[in-house]
Amino acid sequence: MLDLDPIDWKLLEILQQNGKLTTKEIAQQVHLSSTPVYERIRRLERKGIIKKYVAVVEAEKVGKGLTVFCNVTLKEHTKEIGNQFVKEITSLKEITECYNISGDYDFMLKIVVNDMKNYQEFVINDLGSIKNIGSAHSTFVMGIIKHSYSVPL
Repeated sequence: MLDLDPIDWKLLEILQQNGKLTTKEIAQQVHLSSTPVYERIRRLERKGIIKKYVAVVEAEKVGKGLTVFCNVTLKEHTKEIGNQFVKEITSLKEITECYNISGDYDFMLKIVVNDMKNYQEFVINDLGSIKNIGSAHSTFVMGIIKHSYSVPL
């Protein structure tokens, strides 16, 4: 287990909720001065516990109204084929998440596109051009009930 004390855990909780808070605002919440809070956050970054800071964009408000989960199986399971698949998948901007999974499928992809027509074009032109895909099964998101970027601490 990582060497984190209760203040480190609280810092992580605070930053997961709002990464734009100033060091001073965070320091007030954990009852420390700004300097030790700043040093603690930098240490969490150096250790790779905090990977990066991003802006969370509302997909529908930028015209990306369709989210699809696509389960993929590969025709063959060799290291070379797996690595090539991963290389090609990571180059496609529409694929926002990719998980290597167990069970009936090898990978689960989260794909975000404008609409059904764009998804069809993506499947034919991009996903369909990747060698060694045995099958792809799509599930379309009708509504998001819960979505969080936070890691439960």
